[in-house]
Amino acid sequence: MLLTADRVLFPGAGAAVAGWLEVDGDRIVAAAPGAAPRASDEHVRGTVVPGYVDVHSHGGGGASFVTEDPAVARQALAAHRKHGVTTMVASLVTGTLPDLERQVACLAGLVETGELAGIHLEGPWLALKYKGAHPPQLLTDPRPEEVERLLDAGRGAVRMVTIAPERPGALESIRLMAERGVVAAIGHTDADYDTCRAAIEAGATGATHLFNAMAPLRHREPGPVLALWEDPRVYLELIMDGVHVRPELVSFVTSTVPGRVVLVTDAMAAAASADGDYVLGELPVEVRGGVARIAGTDTIAGSTLTLDAGVRNAVAAGVPFARAVTAATSLPADYLHLPDVGRIAAGARADLAVLDSALLVTRVMYRGAWT
Repeated sequence: MLLTADRVLFPGAGAAVAGWLEVDGDRIVAAAPGAAPRASDEHVRGTVVPGYVDVHSHGGGGASFVTEDPAVARQALAAHRKHGVTTMVASLVTGTLPDLERQVACLAGLVETGELAGIHLEGPWLALKYKGAHPPQLLTDPRPEEVERLLDAGRGAVRMVTIAPERPGALESIRLMAERGVVAAIGHTDADYDTCRAAIEAGATGATHLFNAMAPLRHREPGPVLALWEDPRVYLELIMDGVHVRPELVSFVTSTVPGRVVLVTDAMAAAASADGDYVLGELPVEVRGGVARIAGTDTIAGSTLTLDAGVRNAVAAGVPFARAVTAATSLPADYLHLPDVGRIAAGARADLAVLDSALLVTRVMYRGAWT
């Protein structure tokens, strides 16, 4: 199938231009700007971008990835697919070790079928002071043998782990993760600058939702923010919902390190769904006005963001369109070592989103088929 389009965003381009791509099965076999080599099978109106890649999401569509039922996880995947997400990593929250083992084993099956791109463990190895929406009684030190136990439960499906590097055993555990090809992301942490630097040297390459749930940047105590921001080896997750971080700050950070900012949703079950009462892990959550908080508190409990809205918010805040899309496609793919998604190029998976002039998703192609 050869498609032409009003505009296509090709890798490395500063803007979308008229172009074409050819799809065979679930792969793009050729793509280029300009005139197509033969008559097209279909002309696509709008702007064609790679399918979005969300590497930090707890659920959506009323469903949570914190489950032992694959059907529930599929419900969340379907909700985000309608918003252009064709690659999803399922994030879990702090639980007991046996509970996490069962959840990881369940989701690993969806990774093995290709429905999920991986699993992200956000907890239990987090700082009490910056626990966010994690039950404090279940937070614990990362004992390498327990880290291995959860990684083994995933049968290779665990792609990322959030960890507070100041906890005893953290640096050894980060080295273990790096050796096993798992991304260690620093987050939910009260680490000082030097401890964070040591964690990066040990192999940490990610910042879980930069600024949120971590010690703030101070002029005499720069903490984890500066250590993560300044190091070219580290990808910086940012939640662009206008609640977690001021949009102006997201725009500024993106302008300073455009090749390292990754837009994520940190979505919970209410994403692509309605306000109401939900559960995140074992904690009750109230969603009012699209903002999720632990019931009866002011503590933010994930977001109700979808990644297409994150891109629109970034553009509205002054991030150039191509840069915003890249932060939601090829950069998250690079962050978690997913080589065949997030790009419109020969050899990549045929995952596409079509955007209208307001950057709303009008069509989605997943693995070579319009959904």
